[in-house]
Amino acid sequence: MLPCDSASNARLEALYLSHHAWLRGWLWRRLGCPERAADFAHETFFRVLTRPGTETLEQPRAFLTCIATHLLIDDSRRARIERAWRETQAAVGQVAVPSAEQVVEFIDALERIARLLQGLGERPRKALLMYRLDGMSQADIAAELGVSVSMVKKYVAQGLVHCHRALCNAKHNSIAAL
Repeated sequence: MLPCDSASNARLEALYLSHHAWLRGWLWRRLGCPERAADFAHETFFRVLTRPGTETLEQPRAFLTCIATHLLIDDSRRARIERAWRETQAAVGQVAVPSAEQVVEFIDALERIARLLQGLGERPRKALLMYRLDGMSQADIAAELGVSVSMVKKYVAQGLVHCHRALCNAKHNSIAAL
């Protein structure tokens, strides 16, 4: 929600004018690319504009750094996912070359899955991915992870419950934002 009163707008404008060049420089040092730094600075201030209560910040540089750092982490995660997807496509000898739109859709889906699985323990995550994505049997997963079949069942159940809760929370948060 964007602030509508003129005092809020003036404070946000002052924040931008006071800190944009500094933030762009901070990002440039981390990224080594002035164009990408400008894009990330723009996105950071967009996030500030769309977040209520950010007109009066006690430590604006710390706040801006936190948002920019999260954007950099998201970008890095997305790049890793895209690289892994491309390597997988090359490894399986994909004959048909997907369109740019299809690549973006695939990577977006993989990114949503990665976010969904955040916070899930390593073994439950591996078991769930092997079971649902790789189509492995629970016995094969048990042998791979060095655990019993009943433990694999628990891991898969944990993973499914975790995903269900994450989806419910996301749905609740999107409704609350309206």
